Amino acid sequence: MLFKFIIKRLLMMIPVMIGITFISFVIISLAPGNILTSLKMNPYISQKTIAMMEQAYGLNKPLLERYGLWLWQVLHLNLGNSIYYHAPVLSLILSRAMNTLILSVSAILVSWIIALPLGIISGIKEQSLFDRTAGVVNYVGISVPSFFLAFILLLIAAKTGILPTGGTTSPLYGLLSPVDKIYDRIIHLIMPVIALAVPQVASYTRLIRANIIEVKRSEFVTAAKARGVKNSRVIYVHLLKNAINPFITLAGYDFAGLLGGAALVETILNLQGLGTLLLKAVMSMDVFLIMGDILIGAGMLLLGNLIADIALIYVDPRIKSQT
Repeated sequence: MLFKFIIKRLLMMIPVMIGITFISFVIISLAPGNILTSLKMNPYISQKTIAMMEQAYGLNKPLLERYGLWLWQVLHLNLGNSIYYHAPVLSLILSRAMNTLILSVSAILVSWIIALPLGIISGIKEQSLFDRTAGVVNYVGISVPSFFLAFILLLIAAKTGILPTGGTTSPLYGLLSPVDKIYDRIIHLIMPVIALAVPQVASYTRLIRANIIEVKRSEFVTAAKARGVKNSRVIYVHLLKNAINPFITLAGYDFAGLLGGAALVETILNLQGLGTLLLKAVMSMDVFLIMGDILIGAGMLLLGNLIADIALIYVDPRIKSQT
């Protein structure tokens, strides 16, 4: 049953991906100018050269034909060539994807590890001093954007020198031992992970707290307590299993959402990831690189949702019986 469910969801992704990429392609094409616009104003570049470049990259073809050619290339695992970098889009994305993946997964794990106990304790000890203090901290965490936190952390690092002031790795990373390479990666991840995780922790904590309180007041929890079930069993068996479902669903969406949030953080902290690549692609109007990033981002969103749904099937027997 699970195998059929996965196959069905994967097949459903195909029209969704086509729709996302087509709408994105149309919006990008409707924007005034393209990557060759600045070259047209250069007196040292002839119009013949510009026309040859438009012909080579298919920029002189109708919109639907250009999208069809791009989609046909994607089906052959060819995302085209970046006009700005003069390199294959796929190789550019693969060279940056691991850095963004490590950052995003680290931020999510840190968020879960901190938010789960905070949300559970706040929900169980509703209106206590701990709950009210956590509530104030959560409001502050949600209100402060990730990029602003990145600026503050960068300023602290520059003033104190306790952490690297940016970059994915040290300049001499290739000469380090395997253990030192892991340490170097970790210290360079501290600032971006904190910047991305703080708003996530605040959001997750509030969500878990709200679900714990809702489930705590439900009839089946009251009935379990009336039957004399131990309080620890009520918390870990009844409360958590039922309150965790929305959290798992939200985590699937946030995995892809971090790609957008990481873009500014990566730029501020000079990290070589997909976010920085996307911003440069947008600024240079590099349509093939933009579409490649959108394709990867949409794929991350859909796969994140699929993984979250699979996790829900294992956590909630009611969902498992419906698949």
